Amino acid sequence: MIDARAALQRCFGFSDFRPGQRDVLEAVFEGVNVLAVMPTGSGKSLCYQLPAIVRPGLTIVVSPLIALMRDQVQQLRARGVAAAALNSVNSASDNAAIEEGLRQGRYRLLYVAPERLVRADTQALLRAAGANVLAIDEAHCVSQWGHDFRPEYADLAEVARSIAGKREMQLIAVTATADAPTRADIVQKLFPAEPRVFVRSFDRPNIRLAMRRKGDVAHDILAMIARHKGASGIVYCASRKGVEKLSETLRARGVAALPYHAGLAPEIRSAHQDEFLREDGVVIVATIAFGMGIDKPNVRFVCHADLPQSIESYYQEIGRAGRDGLPADTLTLYGDSDIMLRERQIEGGDAPPERKRMERRKLNALLALCETPRCRRQTLLAAFAEDSQPCGNCDICEGKWPLFNGVVAAQKAMSAIHRTSGRFFSGHLANLLIGNATAAITRHGHHLLPTFGAGKEFKPAQWRSIFRQLHAADMIAQDSDDRDRWVLTPAGREVLAGRAELDLRAAAAPDARALRRALHEIDMDDDSGVPAQAFSGAAEKSAAADLTATELRLLAVLKAKRLEIARAQKQPPFVIFHDSVLVGIAQGRPRTAQALQQLPGVGPVKLARYGAIFLDVVARHEGGE
Repeated sequence: MIDARAALQRCFGFSDFRPGQRDVLEAVFEGVNVLAVMPTGSGKSLCYQLPAIVRPGLTIVVSPLIALMRDQVQQLRARGVAAAALNSVNSASDNAAIEEGLRQGRYRLLYVAPERLVRADTQALLRAAGANVLAIDEAHCVSQWGHDFRPEYADLAEVARSIAGKREMQLIAVTATADAPTRADIVQKLFPAEPRVFVRSFDRPNIRLAMRRKGDVAHDILAMIARHKGASGIVYCASRKGVEKLSETLRARGVAALPYHAGLAPEIRSAHQDEFLREDGVVIVATIAFGMGIDKPNVRFVCHADLPQSIESYYQEIGRAGRDGLPADTLTLYGDSDIMLRERQIEGGDAPPERKRMERRKLNALLALCETPRCRRQTLLAAFAEDSQPCGNCDICEGKWPLFNGVVAAQKAMSAIHRTSGRFFSGHLANLLIGNATAAITRHGHHLLPTFGAGKEFKPAQWRSIFRQLHAADMIAQDSDDRDRWVLTPAGREVLAGRAELDLRAAAAPDARALRRALHEIDMDDDSGVPAQAFSGAAEKSAAADLTATELRLLAVLKAKRLEIARAQKQPPFVIFHDSVLVGIAQGRPRTAQALQQLPGVGPVKLARYGAIFLDVVARHEGGE
């Protein structure tokens, strides 16, 4: 690990590893196969990049998106690492040059799309080049239980055996999102034997979490953008039509908003992505086609204009904010139409029954997160089987939602579950509680139960919300061994018996005028609406909230110089230096190369390339020029 630490400083400019990296790297350097589940921004890629730099041989990196390959190769080359990407976007001459470089042993890392890796000629080339490590990025794509299953990943185990031939091929699989069933599936499909498995905390404490039911979607998103003037952000929509409509609305209000979806021509998608990566203050409005592998560290907010596909998708998508560790914001908007659409997608799909059952369970977990009465981060982490304390950085902890004594409502709901043996979902139970004798209610004889009509104080939609809140509060759970039957947890039985208290979120929805008033109170300093001038290019301050006025002025000059260099080199600004480095320069105002190199993220390679330029900026600023 001594050589690894030296390479960490030399190539990446860091004096020590991030939490969790050392354990994974020690296993990798032992030569064992590894599955590492680490949150976005924790440095997963370093777990295969650093060994490739230190050890002899060739590391193949399988990546699902060309954008990810391009970004990582660009950053590695900027750090003096011999890396290349073999893909269909390259010209024929570029790919031929890379293939020749492989024959000559020129590279340490080669990024390859899975579609190209399954080709026999590619496997023969890599076998001859002496490839001895296969790193699988976004490894959840291997699993049918993962939220982004990709069939082309299914052949990677056989591909590894083919490339290895008679040699040993080390496998390193990394992902940010894999629950227990997904991890088990990855292990079974990728590895010839049980790998060393590492599961880091899923918590991203710098990201603020907020969710609410849809009202005026455009207004809510404009308010978020106004809070982060001059910053970059991502807004996700469920459909291409939604992307086009919302991006037009934002542009009409002066926002630099660019659409991104699979229906756009490839050259337009690429141009929009490049502008997002290279410029600050750009907002990408996109379907889920955008984002995987995008390594822009200073995304300050992520919004969902529609309900995400699953709790794993939500976690991965919000994880694109705040990768630099500085404060970031999220907002998810959802409505009954989103829920019904997702239910229709599940039921109308071609998936086998077991897969549909898993998708329904995941939808229930997502809806429980949306309507949880307890800390939203606690609920999110619990979905990944991780315990935590209230975070103080979500809308629930901040007291945005009124609570009421929910013991009686919970007792009625859990009694309905108990008396129907847990075999019915919330819509049926809501009808039971309000006394609606539907055909299903009478067919099962549920109109004869004592709970029939016992909950007329709430509407069906409100009862459905209460059931979701009970799920989020761990009062009820689904028994995966018994066809997802609803059961009462020990905590739920305590409430049912009257031995424990329980607060729930107020189920009664306010009228439209009150809702608008409440949203203004939550999102804005006043309720006068969001003025178009709010989107003029002021510097975004949350990333540098602790800087003095003098330091902020220096930071602005440093960012301008970074942007000038990046445009000249035709690469994203963060490839030069991350925002956190510029903040460190503004605070420390180093006057020598030695002082500059003490900042995390400034290694010898970048110091040699850019050190004099930024030291000159500091000197001029100190001299009053």
